[in-house]
Amino acid sequence: MAKNTSLYFRIVEGRSLPVKDVSGTSDPYCIVKVDNEVVARTATVWKNLNPFWGEEYTLHLPTGFHSLSFYVMDEDTIGHDDVIGKISLSKDAIGAKVKGLDNWLNLTRVNPDEEVQGEIHFSLELLRDAKGIGLRCHFIEARDLAPRDISGTSDPFARILFNNHSAETSIIKKTRYPHWGETLELELETEELSEGGTVTVEVWDWDMVGKNDFLGKVEIPFACLHKTPLVQGWFRLLPLGNNEDDAGGKLGALRLKVRLVEDRILPSMYYQPLIDLLVQSVISPAEAEDGSPLTMLEEVTTVESRQDVAMTLVKIYLGQGLVVPFLDYLNTREVNHTLDPNTLFRSNSLASKAMEQFMKAVGMLYLHEILKPIINRIFEEKKYIELDPCKIDLNRTRRISFKGAVSEAEVRESSVEMLQGYLSNIVESIIGSVTQCPPVMRVAFKQLHKRVEEQFPEQENEDVKYLAISGFFFLRFLAPAILTPKLFHLRDQHADTRTSRTLLLLAKAVQSVGNLGLQLGHGKELWMEPLHPIILYSVASVKDFLDKLIDIDSVSEVPQRAVFLPSVTVKEGYLQKHKAESPQLLSRFSFKKRYFWLSSETLSYAKTPDPWQVRSSIPIQCVCAVERVDENAFQQQHVLQVVTQDNDGKMHTIYTQCKNVNELNQWLSAIRKASIYNRRMLPFFHPGAYRSGKWTCCLQADRATSGCSRTHSAVTLGDWSDPLDPDAETQTIYKQLLQGRDKLRKQYVEAEMTTEEENRVNSGLLPDGADCSVELLKHRQAAAVRLLGVVLDLEQAHATFQRQEREEAGSLILTP
Repeated sequence: MAKNTSLYFRIVEGRSLPVKDVSGTSDPYCIVKVDNEVVARTATVWKNLNPFWGEEYTLHLPTGFHSLSFYVMDEDTIGHDDVIGKISLSKDAIGAKVKGLDNWLNLTRVNPDEEVQGEIHFSLELLRDAKGIGLRCHFIEARDLAPRDISGTSDPFARILFNNHSAETSIIKKTRYPHWGETLELELETEELSEGGTVTVEVWDWDMVGKNDFLGKVEIPFACLHKTPLVQGWFRLLPLGNNEDDAGGKLGALRLKVRLVEDRILPSMYYQPLIDLLVQSVISPAEAEDGSPLTMLEEVTTVESRQDVAMTLVKIYLGQGLVVPFLDYLNTREVNHTLDPNTLFRSNSLASKAMEQFMKAVGMLYLHEILKPIINRIFEEKKYIELDPCKIDLNRTRRISFKGAVSEAEVRESSVEMLQGYLSNIVESIIGSVTQCPPVMRVAFKQLHKRVEEQFPEQENEDVKYLAISGFFFLRFLAPAILTPKLFHLRDQHADTRTSRTLLLLAKAVQSVGNLGLQLGHGKELWMEPLHPIILYSVASVKDFLDKLIDIDSVSEVPQRAVFLPSVTVKEGYLQKHKAESPQLLSRFSFKKRYFWLSSETLSYAKTPDPWQVRSSIPIQCVCAVERVDENAFQQQHVLQVVTQDNDGKMHTIYTQCKNVNELNQWLSAIRKASIYNRRMLPFFHPGAYRSGKWTCCLQADRATSGCSRTHSAVTLGDWSDPLDPDAETQTIYKQLLQGRDKLRKQYVEAEMTTEEENRVNSGLLPDGADCSVELLKHRQAAAVRLLGVVLDLEQAHATFQRQEREEAGSLILTP
């Protein structure tokens, strides 16, 4: 039974941070680490002691983790950034909050003795022979130790301690992956055998000047050696265990939202009955809608979980090649239950959320094509734009005119002109993008248009069929992306205050276009009136665009494993590529700028993105590992490596450097997702480079030696490009049904008929229309019984596998 761990965290804001700069403020940003590996860095909020970030991340961690840490830093233009404080959360503490953690937490001081990481491989044996009694410890190696020296490495040695006895290994210099291969022995007295106590193994970084730095410890109860004379394996290094001091809140606080989802995934055959029920719901819809598994699922889905359930269902039906029938089923049900066209799709129903998540899943690259050039221009120009008279600040308008002070009227006139330009560019980009829109998205809109037209055929409701589509396309897809481009991967950083205001005003205008200008002049924001003419002028073009968008024949869907077609570029951009053919060049000259493209079939690169450039390509099926590279390998930060194997079995490595840690993690994640189904992924890799006749990480001379650190092939950032995983997705649906099982049982199975009604049903005496509700009740009961039976079977399968795991774990006396 596979284990699936997903970690969701949102860094909301900070408060009362201490002053770090001479200006009386700080420039804070956050670094997020999972088990001491940096997974995210927020934007820097300049000159602010109460910063707001609002950045959220999802991390898939199939192998689990131990701790999640948030470090608040103060960015300095000159010199090293200052550490303000940290918050560390153990996996157990996060998991104890069933609904997740959402709190203000005080920052604590950073204690170097607590900043440990890595593992150590050793064996420990209790000796009893004629010569006496002793402890023998064979130190083999360690990996991923914390870097304590300025070079990004350490000079580690190991020590064993018991009572007043101790012994040390030799020092291995300049490595975080030492190989000792040494055996140490401690001579014990006979009376010490009866004592309790603990055998401690410590790892330290040797320093020529000053005291040595602590790198971690392992504690083995002496009693274990009586039961198992030989203990051996890899052991995780632990900190000293000093209590963290929150300094009484003097370091400030962070507001964090953290949620841990851990699932044990059964073999595929156990989920097939539930998938069959879900598929049947859209292939052969029941006449009684209330008897559909999808209807029952919506009834037990909470408001908080509806978005996750909607995205999960979209992925399940994408994998089955049935996403259009699925959306059509939900939309038809929603439309048929709506009496007032003005309220159509206004609620956060399962249909609304499913359409929203569907657009993100299949349309994100299309969104980038039509919006990214305009968004980039807005960020680069940083114009001061304001229409609200109450918010115009004349002190911020110097760039508008060099003739002296400007009036409010001039500010508004300039703002209207710039907003009209931006809006015109967006509308032009949209109406010219019909052929770029994914066909499956166009067909889904076509079906929606048809259902709305059937329900509201009256002439006065002529615009409703347009509003249904534009409500999703403009209001739930384009406008949110314009408002917060970072959340849609349109930008690496959040907008500053000035740009954020421009984006907000532009998003409001795009919403008005999506509403076909029907609500203009009815709101409180009358200061938006100068934009009304261009909005109304755009409406005719938008309607024509929507007509062309749905002018498409139905496309045949096929079951798939990825959201995108193999030829689609899922990520592209400039990276610095290492010139492997010139290993003797200085590090700063050994990286050359190249443009990279990634699809599910190839990773290719060229000097520039121009189509005439000759590209070099790496088949994705040849990828064996995608990992970070230690800083000391090239004396460069943010370097990743892609290890491949050719048809002759020869290994090759390409090294590329990213601009920052976020870009590094995005490329790592994207390439790992593309290669996730490869069969020859490596279990170990070298985090260094082979230079001057040895590996810079473990100092081994043999170039072909096995890697010294474990790979992280399945550790990825969760987003719209996640590969489809039917088993994990169906497990999510099962958990929702399991939580709502009692509600379904009461509402459907235990609903009773009167004796007279039951007799009439059994005898077939049902006059037309008189007792149809009784027949429908029987139908719903039978459907609910089938669904609950599938849920019960899955519950029993989980219980069986968990019992087997406990029995296997119980047979182990000590697990490293």
